[in-house]
Formats: sequence, C-alpha cells, structure tokens
Amino acid sequence: MVLAWLDLGQAIAPVLEELHLGAAQYRALQMLAFRPGLKVGELQAVLGVTKQSLARTLTELQERALVSAEQGRQDRRQRFLFLTPHGRDIERRLFSVQREQMVTAYRSAGSSAVQGFRQVLQGMLSERSRVFLTREDGVAKETAKGGRRDGQ
Repeated sequence: MVLAWLDLGQAIAPVLEELHLGAAQYRALQMLAFRPGLKVGELQAVLGVTKQSLARTLTELQERALVSAEQGRQDRRQRFLFLTPHGRDIERRLFSVQREQMVTAYRSAGSSAVQGFRQVLQGMLSERSRVFLTREDGVAKETAKGGRRDGQ
C-alpha cells in the first residue's frame, strides 16, 4: 500500500515541480475538486493539518489564483473555498496522471477485483472519512462554482 502511494506521488512529481506546487497544495486542490464549497475548518479537518499549515497553503493557492474564498451569507466569518477555473484545470491535469496509473491497474485486475478493492478501501476509512464522502448537505450537492469531480 505504501509503495503504491509513493508511486502515485512520484508519477505527478514532475508536473508538481513544473507548476511549482507541493504535495500539500495538491491535496487541497484534490479535496476542493471533490467537494467545492468546503469551509476552511472542514478542509483543515479532512486534511488533518494545523491552522497555520493550511493558512500557508491556502494563501499560496489564492495568490496563484487557483483557489477563491467566499464569505458565508449567514455567517460572514465563514469562508467557503472553491477552485477557480485555472485551479480546476491544474487539478485535472495532475489527477489525469494518477488516473492513468489506476486505469491500467484496474484493467489488469478485472472488474471483480476492482469491486473488491473498493470494498477494502471503504473498510479502511475512519467513520469521519466515511461521513465526509457520503454527506449530502447543500455544500456537497450544490455550489456556486460548479460540480464536483465525482460527477454529483
């Protein structure tokens, strides 16, 4: 598992280097592609990072116009995070490299193995991660900036 994770990271390393991005920035981009409109605190929780670390990452992404933050309508202290069109393009480019590796592995393993692998991954998720993936609140379903990567 660790070797596969390392290989997925190494596959995108040249693109990250070309774009002058790090792994932390890519993880944030991935989460915002999957769940546009996350609140800053939600992103911090799902990534498991400190406020200071996330603030650095978000500042860099916002300065590069990859992420935008919108104030909450009901609570102006809240900030909802979205990928900009440029941010979506960058995230898609990076994810496409990893997707190719996964597609190759899935084709080699066959459909029953893929289903089994998904079940294993689901079984490994914490309750918090399962809730994050399956929640159906307004932010996850409808956003001002567009759809999620998973097509929902």
